[in-house]
Amino acid sequence: MIELSPLARKQWQRFRSIKRGYYSAIVMAALLGVSCAAELLVNSRALIVSYQGEWYFPTYGAFLPGTTFGLDYDYETNYRELAARLIEEDRGDWVLLPIVPFDPFENDLQAGVYPPYAPSVAGGHFLGTDTTGRDVVARLLYGFRIAIAFALLLLACNYAIGIAIGCAMGFWGGAFDLLFQRLIEVWSNVPFLYVIMIIASVMVPNFWTLATVMVLFGWMSMTWYMRTSTYKEKAREYVMAARALGASNVRIIARHVLPNTISVIVTFIPFSIASGITALTALDYLGFGLPPPTPSWGELLDQGTANLDYPWIVSSVVIAMVVVLLMVTYIGEAIREAFDPKQFSYYE
Repeated sequence: MIELSPLARKQWQRFRSIKRGYYSAIVMAALLGVSCAAELLVNSRALIVSYQGEWYFPTYGAFLPGTTFGLDYDYETNYRELAARLIEEDRGDWVLLPIVPFDPFENDLQAGVYPPYAPSVAGGHFLGTDTTGRDVVARLLYGFRIAIAFALLLLACNYAIGIAIGCAMGFWGGAFDLLFQRLIEVWSNVPFLYVIMIIASVMVPNFWTLATVMVLFGWMSMTWYMRTSTYKEKAREYVMAARALGASNVRIIARHVLPNTISVIVTFIPFSIASGITALTALDYLGFGLPPPTPSWGELLDQGTANLDYPWIVSSVVIAMVVVLLMVTYIGEAIREAFDPKQFSYYE
């Protein structure tokens, strides 16, 4: 059982009292859980197959050819057709499919009709398909998983670099601080989008390429915040007391300065996640992001704006983006209020 400090309990109570931020955090946590287990809800593979007394679990299992279930082909089983066939045969065999039995890469084409197809409950495409017949729900969910993973990776790398350099600049100051100020000023003037365009013209960017470039240009904002906070905290009496007791610089930073700048670090986390999601979406929309057919909100948005006669594409991705970014903003506002030092400070 984790025992929270009195200040942490007050911050948690304050966060819970801001209802829109608190409930947004619950919904966002649920979305993260759903995205991590997306294959159980949106997937072309069956969850469970009971066939001739044997049990199969294809979702996280190995490739199963159609001959495994008495079908006349060696490629991977079409579990939707298998489910319909077992129902017709009525021998006690059955297939349990996910709620949306399509994966984000599958082109579900219909004879005589060109995609995109309108939303249809009977057809299993609850939000319709895109211009190549891929399910919009599957593209949205798997695109969200990629976007949130990208944003969290950026958050971890940018914060690790920004906090380390910012603390060093604020704590040591002097020539070290001036040197990094000039380096950051020069580096921040490099046009980020031009770098992405140059890379995209030379090679096909992937997840790690984009993440590396984003980290190279994204750590500077946190560096300035941490420099300012550290510069202020190092002048406090507790730092001078630690020096007098013989504490090393590393111990002073790790045990005294960083814990007292936690409000700055925590407050910007939700907004950094939101900026990571929007950055990847914007790059995908402009055509400099993840390569097709990777599920992407930006690619869906591009399809939707180019095909406004099929409103379910653009409306689905726009609503998803607005809802997610709005929840992240509400969470950030609630965290900022909860960690505001003025809420629990008393002046005489």
